Amino acid sequence: MKGKKSKVLAVLLALMLVVAFVPACAQEEPTDDPGADQPAEEEVTIKAAMVTDVGGLGDKSFNDLSYEGLKRAQEELGVEIEVLESKEITDYESNIDQLATAGFSPIFAVGFLMTDTVIKMAPEYPDTQFGGVDEFFDPPIDNVVGLNFKEQEGSYLAGVVAGLATKETFDAKLNPDNVIGFVGGMDVPLIKRFEAGFIAGAKSVNPDVKVISLYAGNFTDQAKGKELGLSLIEQKADVIYAAAGAVGLGTIQACQERGALFIGVDADQFETVPGSGDVMLTSMMKRVDIAVFETIKSVVDGTFAGGENQVFGLAEGGVDLAPYHDFDTKVPQSIKDAVAKAREDIISGAVTVPDAL
Repeated sequence: MKGKKSKVLAVLLALMLVVAFVPACAQEEPTDDPGADQPAEEEVTIKAAMVTDVGGLGDKSFNDLSYEGLKRAQEELGVEIEVLESKEITDYESNIDQLATAGFSPIFAVGFLMTDTVIKMAPEYPDTQFGGVDEFFDPPIDNVVGLNFKEQEGSYLAGVVAGLATKETFDAKLNPDNVIGFVGGMDVPLIKRFEAGFIAGAKSVNPDVKVISLYAGNFTDQAKGKELGLSLIEQKADVIYAAAGAVGLGTIQACQERGALFIGVDADQFETVPGSGDVMLTSMMKRVDIAVFETIKSVVDGTFAGGENQVFGLAEGGVDLAPYHDFDTKVPQSIKDAVAKAREDIISGAVTVPDAL
């Protein structure tokens, strides 16, 4: 009996040892990784936004291009995006305040008219990054990058096209008179860069060409744009270049109704203005979309360079001419060659394009 009891006691003792050992084994093994006990960090989603100028979305110009940059960042970089449209200039400040308070960064203020608002608002939100499209800051602001373009260089190429086209007979809309036209939005230094480059380019290949410039006084009045276009055509202009935002859409209508050729601006307007191919000779592209996308990417990568003004010209791919599309087979090779040479000369520094009249 004693032997049996001893065996039973031994078995019970062994079972107790096993039960005691299992929880100890279940405890987490020690690790050499010092961060192993730390909770996983949540992935931060970048929230990028833009405030339009009063032209708003649908201008087929720089507001729409800025939005294209935002949408590309959403697709390729996975950022969250938002757009607030400004109906009046008084909306600028409240729109920026709303986005900054909601944690959006970077915020793009689109258009030179917003420069003063950014100067005022950016210091109030030092942890928010801003991009100012067509805005130059002097002195620079630590959390702001100014995104500017050498519009005069792209406009010079447009002028070469117009200056040579008005002397040619490759399309029935071209007349014997040596006259071309320019439609501007507001009479401000930014738009003067377009005009100065256009005139310089035209005169470089056609010294006797007459260039007539008219200004709408705004960037939104399409009816005014049509009125100015009709006026230029009545004055014998057969190629018209518009740097006027949505105003230029009215000028396109004038060209279609009265038979003149049109050179678009900012976007490739053959692509963005449906049904314009019968008059759209080419466009001076201003790659706002690329500047916006690259700025967002710099925020995602942690390389955002605030406190500076960036300038994009022909050499940087910031401006250039769009294809001739429906006119490609009509435009003489001599014009294409002249544009190619002008581009080379500007990039090499052989030609310096004026940025003012």
